[in-house]
Amino acid sequence: MRLEDLGLVGNCQFSALIHNSGEVVWCCLPRFDSEPVFSTLLDSADGGRFNVGPASGETGRQRYRANTNILETIFKTETGTFKVIDFVPRFMHFDRAFRPKQLIRIVEPISGAPRMIVHCDPRLGWSKEKPHRENGSHHVRYSGFASQLRLTTDIPLSYLEGQPFTLTGRQCMVLAWGAPVEEPLAPLCERFLNETSRYWERWVKQCDIPPMFQQEVIRSALTLKLHCFEDTGAIIASMTTSIPESTGSGRTWDYRYCWLRDSYYVLNAFGVLGQFEEREQFVQYLLNLAGGAKDLNLSPLYRVDGSQNLEESILKNWPGYNGEGPVRVGNGAAPQAQNDIFGEMVLALTPIFRDERMSAERTPAALQLMIELTRKAISVSGSPDAGIWEYRTELKPQTFSGLMCWAAADRMSSIAEIHAPSHAAEFRTAAAQIHAEVWRKSWSAKRNSFVGHYGGEDLDASVLQMARLRFLPSDHPQLISTIDAIHKDLAMGGWLQRYSLNDGFGKPSVAFVICTFWLIEALAAAGRRDQARAVFERIHPALSALGLLSEDFDPIEPRMWGNFPQTYSHVGLIHAAFAASPQWSEVL
Repeated sequence: MRLEDLGLVGNCQFSALIHNSGEVVWCCLPRFDSEPVFSTLLDSADGGRFNVGPASGETGRQRYRANTNILETIFKTETGTFKVIDFVPRFMHFDRAFRPKQLIRIVEPISGAPRMIVHCDPRLGWSKEKPHRENGSHHVRYSGFASQLRLTTDIPLSYLEGQPFTLTGRQCMVLAWGAPVEEPLAPLCERFLNETSRYWERWVKQCDIPPMFQQEVIRSALTLKLHCFEDTGAIIASMTTSIPESTGSGRTWDYRYCWLRDSYYVLNAFGVLGQFEEREQFVQYLLNLAGGAKDLNLSPLYRVDGSQNLEESILKNWPGYNGEGPVRVGNGAAPQAQNDIFGEMVLALTPIFRDERMSAERTPAALQLMIELTRKAISVSGSPDAGIWEYRTELKPQTFSGLMCWAAADRMSSIAEIHAPSHAAEFRTAAAQIHAEVWRKSWSAKRNSFVGHYGGEDLDASVLQMARLRFLPSDHPQLISTIDAIHKDLAMGGWLQRYSLNDGFGKPSVAFVICTFWLIEALAAAGRRDQARAVFERIHPALSALGLLSEDFDPIEPRMWGNFPQTYSHVGLIHAAFAASPQWSEVL
């Protein structure tokens, strides 16, 4: 199975990955970090599947309806052609977002008399036990889950275990967790389809986009939105677990949680797009976390409900993606010291006090949290930590962590001048001290570059963030030489690795997707937009046919690796596209 052949549907409550064969290969219910109901992505033989496709087994051609998260797969067979429409309902109802835990699948004949199959065979999570199946008049109920799981359909129930049949007209299926369907099925599906389509089309119209790479930015924006858990405001890093970073690497991690760092980057991308409600929701999530964190000792990641039961374990009876185990649940990075997160949380809150469109969010609680987060960032700056790459080896003072701690003090000093004048001098002094320390301890004359950790010599792509953080002027010779050194040292077939050192799992053998987008952004910030655009054009073919990106990319094979889709990668694409594209004023 290739990641390039998967489509994503969702509604900010749960999501599903659908292969171009028509099979739902991954779906956790009732939320992103729940146990999987369908999971052939990690166990092709016994993971549980929901297949709607040709009886003869052909794969189809996937596409999204323009500017929506509605997926269509067209199958051409010897006996006829048909279409499968997959979506998860989402629209406004009674001034609230209506996001039921329902996966809707509609099949339509296009020509001829296509033969097809439907096989719904869920599993009880990680146990892989089969639920008890009970047929009703027009539904199948699967028992044993924490809540009722029911498939309601106008297809004869006798056909739902893989019996081939001829498709003669439009037919519908609704897989519902919890509340069952209790109204006429066909009109319900049609109404939900139309309302969901209108919702996403309106949402996209409200997005700012650049003149170039418009389709790529729109798809990335829609993908990021599907990683927002609207109930609490959490934002997950990815919807999957244990897809390896490269073949044979053993680097298989569970990303179905809310990383504070990743959330900042996602919110920053939404800000560039002109979307703000996600930040408002995340602020409430962050205030809740801070309220329960003694001395503001935030963890790098949390579950979507804000809890911390994230102990990492390996599932012995799961073969893994294409047999590439191990399969992990939970994440051992949760208790790590990652000092950059305090800076990123300050930056996540900064727009509230800088952007008049968000003035309603300027509460005393938000301001006090910013002050406390900034002081926390100042206190940990320069301390050894696992950093952005979550090293599981010896801890060292990471340059990127220092950069983020400086950015917290720098941004907060200017905010304090207006909103907390008595603290302005404190933060201004701290910013100057951290800036000097980062410069002194991370600059390597030997490499003619800033390096990954204080006193080291290894280059690190995260240091490219100096450009967007404005640590140095865009034309500063040491910034320019750093960009060039990283570009040369970490290059891999037109892409960038995140670093080249041995991190305890060996040296990385593939490119880390967001790093190349950071390079594009840094080149553009340095006034080299033509070069930035050339890099973007060179890596553009790596996007899947649907415009989706994973965490890692092997330019040699070439193919995607790592958890999928990955918010980091789509954030990077959005920022890089805006940086490399001309302004609208230059093209209109």
